[in-house]
Amino acid sequence: MSLYQTTKDRLDECLEVEFSFYETHDLVNALIQLPKAQCQFVIEQAERLASTNKEIAFRFALQAGDLLKRLDLETLRQWGLFATDCYDRSGLRDALLVMDDIDGFEKRKHEYEFGAVFEQRQRLLTTFLQGLSGRVLALKEAESAWTDSETIYLPAIESRLDSREHNFKLYKASAVYLWAQVRFNTFHQALPEALSHFKDQDNTLAWLAILEQIRLDACIQRELPGLGREMAWLRTQTQYKPFQLINTTALTQSNSTVLDSVALIASLQQYPPPSPCCYQGILKLEPTFAVKAQRIEREKAILRVKMAELMDELQADKPKNERPEKFGLKEKTQSESELTRFELTLEDKPIAPPDEVANLLSSIILDLSEIPDEYLHPAGDGEYDLKAYEAEENDPEQVWAGTYHEEGAFFYHEWDFKRNDHRKDWCVVREVSVKPKEDQFYQQTLEKYQGAVISLRRTFEILRGENKQLKRQNAGEDIDIDALVEAWADVKAGQEMSDRVFTHMHRSDRSIGVILMIDMSGSTKGWINDAERESLVLLCEALETLGDRYAIYGFSGKSRKRCDIYKIKTFEEPLNDLVKQRISGIEPDEYTRMGFAIRHLSQRLQDIDCKIKLLITISDGKPEDYDGYYRGEYGVEDTRQALYEARREGIHPFCITIDSQAKDYLPHMYGSASYTVIEDVASLPLKVSDIYRKLTS
Repeated sequence: MSLYQTTKDRLDECLEVEFSFYETHDLVNALIQLPKAQCQFVIEQAERLASTNKEIAFRFALQAGDLLKRLDLETLRQWGLFATDCYDRSGLRDALLVMDDIDGFEKRKHEYEFGAVFEQRQRLLTTFLQGLSGRVLALKEAESAWTDSETIYLPAIESRLDSREHNFKLYKASAVYLWAQVRFNTFHQALPEALSHFKDQDNTLAWLAILEQIRLDACIQRELPGLGREMAWLRTQTQYKPFQLINTTALTQSNSTVLDSVALIASLQQYPPPSPCCYQGILKLEPTFAVKAQRIEREKAILRVKMAELMDELQADKPKNERPEKFGLKEKTQSESELTRFELTLEDKPIAPPDEVANLLSSIILDLSEIPDEYLHPAGDGEYDLKAYEAEENDPEQVWAGTYHEEGAFFYHEWDFKRNDHRKDWCVVREVSVKPKEDQFYQQTLEKYQGAVISLRRTFEILRGENKQLKRQNAGEDIDIDALVEAWADVKAGQEMSDRVFTHMHRSDRSIGVILMIDMSGSTKGWINDAERESLVLLCEALETLGDRYAIYGFSGKSRKRCDIYKIKTFEEPLNDLVKQRISGIEPDEYTRMGFAIRHLSQRLQDIDCKIKLLITISDGKPEDYDGYYRGEYGVEDTRQALYEARREGIHPFCITIDSQAKDYLPHMYGSASYTVIEDVASLPLKVSDIYRKLTS
């Protein structure tokens, strides 16, 4: 077959010319004039793009020949993928605008090649920020970098430097600098009044930002010297030129405040402000002080209510009229930071407040530089309604009732194997709670498997208490005969005798976190659902004995827009009556869309601190959904990619299935050693606990 015919057949097939009526004769003649590798590349990319939209693929093939004269293959590939991403987000019109604006895309090529992307770095930056002192700050995407003192906003992409690594450092520096604005009180209570005397407010704010950068850089250098050096290096990479119009030494002192910066503005207003530092961001005082005012009111109410609870706990043996009127504060003679310089007391005796109270005290000090006396008085009965200060939450059950659509949801990519790339933010995921069912299912299951429960507890108690004998120790409970014989031989040979001649029994520390991911698709209705719930009852009893940290979530999907994660037990919750009622309330729902559930629960596992992280799926069949395209190879490949991503993060997935056809697809998804097939549904409850024991031994 000729090259022309081979090329035309492939192009006609992917464009479905019998139905789309695209004319490909001239296009094919143009493509076969290209070098063989380039022609092959264009056809392959057109085939991938056509799996998303035929028009995008056709336009790509039409323009690719001319564009290859000035663009490399990777840029063309990214151009086509960017168009399909736009198609996923907002439809064909925006995708075709991308196809028609290759010059605009080429200008942004640096961003795609070297930029650090917020959505890819958000999790790491959030974890990093949580390790810094002061108020815990959220992290969100915005057009520019700034903070409202509760949330740090960063742009979608950072691409000013010449590598992804350096651009990530710039992201991190921006986050640290905005944290420093909060930590070192740029938003001082007296700031609005101090600035009100200046006529040109725009010029004033610009100079305030420049002066605060000098002050905050010094604060960061003192508190986080390693990051301070990294930020100094970034300033050299972005051609930052510090101004030298006045002496700013006062701003670098440890006791300097934002009011010291304000004091220098008057002598600088005759000059135009210099360009801001690369990580500086912008100051938005009006929205920030609005957020601050709400927080001050909210935290006062919460603190006083918590003080009342703490008083009840500490003074439970006294009538209310005999209790102290308030708590006290004592200033420590030595403190690591300004935020911890006060010690909470009751009747002049120091007390250790709960973490929530300690965090509230730190946050209030950040805002007010002190703890007002009235804050230390416990709230009276009914004085505050804390529900008024809770954020309003959307009801996931109302998602299709017109109340909202994608607000409050999580978004996850999904792997399109034909495109060989992710569909960006494709799955809309919500966490909902299983409705508790108040019946005797949990207790009845324990009675049904009474003998097995006793056996499981004994087995897991042995596993929990398993000791390992360490030999050749320098201290221990018994003599290591082998080591002693060798040591005596050394002495006879004229060498110094070793002191490592003892054995020591060491209890192995278990550092395991596991999420049980339960298939709640409609196909589990009936005895499969019963078997799943009974399995959870036995597993819970075993895990409680073992002491491993565990959580239980169900999953079900009905199209990419309605991907549900069902909370049954979180890591923080004990195995209480409510959790047992949720296990009883597990009911079949829709379809078995798995990729989103693996990605979401992998993130939940990443939030806990343990050495071994397991994601165990209990399912009755292969991935599928209401979306026709998710059935078959697409769903299997998306699930396989999600499992690969989980393993890359150090998570160990395992699947327990009762699908007799599972051996046709599970080895491809999980690997040959990471799944098991249970053919007898009735044996599932007993087998699951045994499998878990083998996985963690």
